[in-house]
Amino acid sequence: MYVQIKNLQYQYKNSTEPTIKDFSLTMEKGEIVTILGESGSGKSTILRLLAGLETAKSGSISIDGNRIMDDKSFIPPDKRGVGMVFQDYALFPHMTVATNIKYGLRKMSRRQKHQRLEEMLELINMTEYKDRYPYELSGGQQQRVALARALAPAPSLLVFDEPFSNLDANLQVKIRDELRSILKRTGITSIFVTHDQADAKVLADRIVFIENGRIQRIGPPDEILGCASLLMWANS
Repeated sequence: MYVQIKNLQYQYKNSTEPTIKDFSLTMEKGEIVTILGESGSGKSTILRLLAGLETAKSGSISIDGNRIMDDKSFIPPDKRGVGMVFQDYALFPHMTVATNIKYGLRKMSRRQKHQRLEEMLELINMTEYKDRYPYELSGGQQQRVALARALAPAPSLLVFDEPFSNLDANLQVKIRDELRSILKRTGITSIFVTHDQADAKVLADRIVFIENGRIQRIGPPDEILGCASLLMWANS
C-alpha cells in the first residue's frame, strides 16, 4: 500500500480523553479518501498528524515505503513530502499568483521553476492571471491557486482541510468537480477532511466516517452515505 497509517493515538494537553483513538488507514497510490465527521470528531487533527504539525502519542505513518513517524522516529514537516491546502487558502497577499505557486520550488533551477509554473497555470486554467495578487481574485480562483501551489513541488500526499467552507454553494459545486478532475489527472494521492456529505460523495473514492476520534465505517461513498448512523447524523 502507498499510504499506511497504523494505530494512531493523540491527546491534546488539556483534554481529558484522546482526540484520536486507534486510527488506521491504508491507501493506494492516486486514491482520493475523504474523512467525514461532525465538528470535534478529530478529522482535522489527523491531517495535522500527517503533516507533522502535531506529534502522535503512538502509532506509525508510512508514505511510499518511507516511515515518517513512529514511536522512535519523527520526520519534520518540511521533509515529509506532504502538501496541505488550508481552509482559508493561506495565500501570501504580497505575492502574485506566479510567486505564490513558485514558493515551494526553492531547490529547482530558474528554468525548472518557470516550466513548473507554466504547467501549474495551465492545469488550473489561470495562465492569464499569473501577475495578479490574491485580492484581485475570486474565492474560486484563490482556491485553484492554493491547489497549484500545493501541487507544484509534486508532494507524495496532498491533504485538504475543509477546502470549500469559504465558497458559496454554486461555486462549491463547480470547484469540487474541477478539483477531483485535476487530482485524477495528476495522480496525486489525496485526503480530504469535510463535514459535508455532498462534498464527500463527489470527491471520494472511499469515505472514512469517524466519531469521537474513532473510525466507524470505511467504504465507497454510496455504501457509507447510505448507512443508518450517517442518516441519523444528517437529520440531527
